[in-house]
Amino acid sequence: MRSTVWPVLHYDDPDAAVRFLVEAGGFTAEVVVRGDGGAVVHAELTRPGGGTVLVGGTAHDDGVHAGLRSGAVYVACPADDVDAVHRRTPAAGGTVVQAPHGTSFAAGGPARACTVADPEGGLWTFGTYPGGG
Repeated sequence: MRSTVWPVLHYDDPDAAVRFLVEAGGFTAEVVVRGDGGAVVHAELTRPGGGTVLVGGTAHDDGVHAGLRSGAVYVACPADDVDAVHRRTPAAGGTVVQAPHGTSFAAGGPARACTVADPEGGLWTFGTYPGGG
């Protein structure tokens, strides 16, 4: 089944955001729409195992998403993905905020996670906690 929750994130440089999420985050760019000047105006990025994020630009100035910025996103993934994201982040233009480590989320047992910042400071935590339930 396809993901039914699609966070919408806007960036000053959506091209850099897409590149970072593909190169460091392991996302696949399924749809990339470019405007007249060639910049990304809309992108749909998916993760293996499920999950989709929509990326657009802060230049988007109409509708309910006008003025939207990125924030923080949690990506549930296998432990080897946590380590891979950590390794790939600097080369993809991001910053390691917290290296892979053992942790425990409030609703669950032990997990392994790392947090990285994309080129515009949006936080991405990749961790093994799959969610409650």
